[in-house]
Amino acid sequence: MVEIKTDTALEAMREAGRIVAHALAAARAAASVGVRLRELDEAARTVLTEAGARSPFLGYQPSFAPIPFPAVICASVNDAVAHGIPNDYRLRDGDLVSIDSGAELDGWTGDAAISFTVGTPRPADLELIAATQRALDAGIAAATVGHRIGDISHAISTVARKAACGMPSDFGGHGIGRQMHEDPHVPNHGRPGRGFPMRHGLTLAIEPMLMAGGRNDYFTGNDGWTLRTIDGSRAAHIEHTIAITEDGPRILTQL
Repeated sequence: MVEIKTDTALEAMREAGRIVAHALAAARAAASVGVRLRELDEAARTVLTEAGARSPFLGYQPSFAPIPFPAVICASVNDAVAHGIPNDYRLRDGDLVSIDSGAELDGWTGDAAISFTVGTPRPADLELIAATQRALDAGIAAATVGHRIGDISHAISTVARKAACGMPSDFGGHGIGRQMHEDPHVPNHGRPGRGFPMRHGLTLAIEPMLMAGGRNDYFTGNDGWTLRTIDGSRAAHIEHTIAITEDGPRILTQL
């Protein structure tokens, strides 16, 4: 069932989203050469704790996962597309890092992700991140009253194809609100004019994941969580929680 949120609920989700933005900013600020991924998780965890928010990631265990997720962020490096578990890996010069995080506050949830480089960036990585941002921007621009979910999917995939990037075919965005994952599913591949119709009060997490190698297939790492490119190419993941409104899409997960 798809829940359409009231304007009061949208304001509550905005508060949760602001905490997510601060948690991501803290994780990024902590990221430098030699820093462990676990330390980025600790930085984000401090933000959530001080804000009185709960992590919807910590302890989450979907059907595909062998263990509950043990952290408040996903930290995915280089060929890791998403769902990376923050561990004792020390960041190296030139690493491409994607951080995904969420927050639940007063019963409402936000979810967002960022990608960035550490130390000296590779030009190809900067272009991959830029293409992923363009894909997200295109998806958000298509999220308007009267359009359908397929319009978001088509906008994202059009940018990815133009950039010669692949995307995991069975992972994408989702509805969000009282829980982190709600209906409807928001594929990153799709046809315009298809899918659930958008109306004022619909809230979605839109999250393109672009893989530089151009392939759409991937594999799951030994930890049972981390999605990795099949060809070892690098990946980027950027996400925002948004609300569809009569005045246009509203980003809820920014500072």
